[in-house]
Amino acid sequence: MPKSTLSSWCQGVILPDWYYAKIRELNNKNFTRAQAMAHASIKRKRESYLREVRKEATIILKKFNKEGLKIALAMLYLGEGTKWKGHSGLSLGSSDPNIILLYISLLKKCYKIEPKILKCRISYRVDQNIKELEKYWSSVTNIPQRNFYKTKPDPRTKGKKTRKIDYKGVCVLTCAGAKIQLELEEITKLLYKKISGR
Repeated sequence: MPKSTLSSWCQGVILPDWYYAKIRELNNKNFTRAQAMAHASIKRKRESYLREVRKEATIILKKFNKEGLKIALAMLYLGEGTKWKGHSGLSLGSSDPNIILLYISLLKKCYKIEPKILKCRISYRVDQNIKELEKYWSSVTNIPQRNFYKTKPDPRTKGKKTRKIDYKGVCVLTCAGAKIQLELEEITKLLYKKISGR
């Protein structure tokens, strides 16, 4: 039977309140089920996409040699490291543990710099506990707590609550290595010239 005919026959029919409540309940259940299915589908597609990206990245990394790792270190230092004239060593800071661990690993691979000789300081907010932060970053980096410099919190954060629960301050790693710093900076300059053709 055509829906238009059925609609014409049922025009003006008054339904009880319980019927409308039942329809709302069924609609809500169907919407929740459809929403869960959509989320599951998106998650599956994302996981499949990430597997493909990871596969391609693995192939690229297999071709990496020590020189390639130095370029990676130079690019990381370009983005996160301290650069200024007359600076007498390496200094890099980040609030991301993955960046800090990558930096430590690259220093060890490229220049045989062990974590135990690195010095560390934490830039943190007034409402944070420096002892807990030092303990956290020491466990992440394997740098002994005796290698941590004493620091003061950022006075600009006084009276302002830290909103990010997982924020552990900025871990700044330093060590002697003026020559290494210059080499890394030169690598990025020469890479730019090579790519740009200048």
